[in-house]
Amino acid sequence: MSFTDVRLPASAIIGGPGQAFAIAQARLGPGRVHHCMRLIGLAELALELACRRASGRVAFGKPLANLGGNRERIADARIAIDQARLRVLHAAWLVDRQSPEALGAVSQIKVAVPNMTQAVVDMAIQLHGGAGLSDDLPLGAAWITARALRLADGPDEVHRGVIARLELARHGHGKWAG
Repeated sequence: MSFTDVRLPASAIIGGPGQAFAIAQARLGPGRVHHCMRLIGLAELALELACRRASGRVAFGKPLANLGGNRERIADARIAIDQARLRVLHAAWLVDRQSPEALGAVSQIKVAVPNMTQAVVDMAIQLHGGAGLSDDLPLGAAWITARALRLADGPDEVHRGVIARLELARHGHGKWAG
């Protein structure tokens, strides 16, 4: 798409000339929080399905929950989901307060929550075996959703760069300190 000699009236300018990036950033934070909230819901669903499968499926004379470290995997999933939920709540609180710390907090959840969701969903898929990837369960689609959101609104590497830049600045190091 190309625009040539396009003019707008001064009344169409939002926030003033040169403010587009700041406006976009202000809208991205809440959107990223929303994505993370949805991913936590997907992780909860995956954990619920994993628990049902681990309790209801018997192999080698025992429920799957009692085999191969599955109880620990289920416990780790609960811990990871709860940690992510608290991080998201904190980031949302910072966004609501328009805190300067919101940028870093949102970047943190943007990395942490999709990765956590992928791990929890992957564990649930593993407990379900081949059925975990079938269209009979939502797990395959949930994994793809979590993976896609590691790219949406900037890949993990970009957000890690923001987090590192902010952390280095807190400790008196310049933008390019190495």
